[in-house]
Amino acid sequence: MSDQDVVNADDTSIIAEWWQSLESLPFDEVFRIAIVIGIAVLLHFVLRRTIRSFVKRTVDRAPQKQQRNRGGLAPGDKEVVEQLRERTAQRAQAFGTLLRSAAAIAIWSIATLTILSIIGINVTPILASAGVAGVVIGFGAQTLVADYLAGISIIFEDQLGVGDVVDTGQVLGVVEEVALRYTRIRDFYGTVWYIRNGQMQYVANQSQGWTYALLDIPVAVTTDLNVLRDVVNRAGAELFADQRHQPDLLEAPFFGGVEALAGDAVTVRVMGRIRPPNQYATVRTIRQAMKIALDNAGIRVPQQIIQIDEVPRSE
Repeated sequence: MSDQDVVNADDTSIIAEWWQSLESLPFDEVFRIAIVIGIAVLLHFVLRRTIRSFVKRTVDRAPQKQQRNRGGLAPGDKEVVEQLRERTAQRAQAFGTLLRSAAAIAIWSIATLTILSIIGINVTPILASAGVAGVVIGFGAQTLVADYLAGISIIFEDQLGVGDVVDTGQVLGVVEEVALRYTRIRDFYGTVWYIRNGQMQYVANQSQGWTYALLDIPVAVTTDLNVLRDVVNRAGAELFADQRHQPDLLEAPFFGGVEALAGDAVTVRVMGRIRPPNQYATVRTIRQAMKIALDNAGIRVPQQIIQIDEVPRSE
């Protein structure tokens, strides 16, 4: 007998033993296993469709929801609304993916344990081991779990996103990555910060839809405020009409009123809504335009008088 015949004989015996083991299974057990698998497949399909419908409904309702939640948006701010809609869509897609993965793991884990129980395998030790392992992991990875839960909240609630300018209390900079465990931010000195999501107690986001440009300009207390208002509003209108700056300005910067009085100076505020993410560059542009307009109008910023006390000399 050749080696090939021996191999074929072994394969045949293995197949025969496997078939006999299948035949030894009671019909009701096979039927119950089929029912469990069918229910798992059906439940998985229904949950996937439900989650997909939830994501689509969330994305479709995003513009109206953003208009309600952000009362400062004007009806004509279509670009801002579209940006907010895209952020909502990204957030909903990420959360939908997370839900689908969690649903698949839960459904098929329960189905597997049920099938093992049907074919006579005691799953109690497996569940006990999983429970002990969960307790050990829970105590040993509390901060890790907190970071992941915080990351899920950050993504779902749209607290920040890639490209946003944020202040977390620890760093002020631009978000480069939002992961479930950490957030990567590059500050304005170029340093990259990795901040655990569980450590961020609050987030000041300067890039969600729009922000204000606020400039406090001190002028002489004798300045005619009516003339100053006209100069500021005219400079703001000219800046807003410039095609180069329209992508960054939502409205013309305008005279906001008197902010403070101190000594020989009166501080007035110039304000206006601007688009992120270039708000700092836009503020510098507005400041430069106001400086030129004030100079042309003959309005001067009062000089700061610094008094230096002499140190008395000893006799």
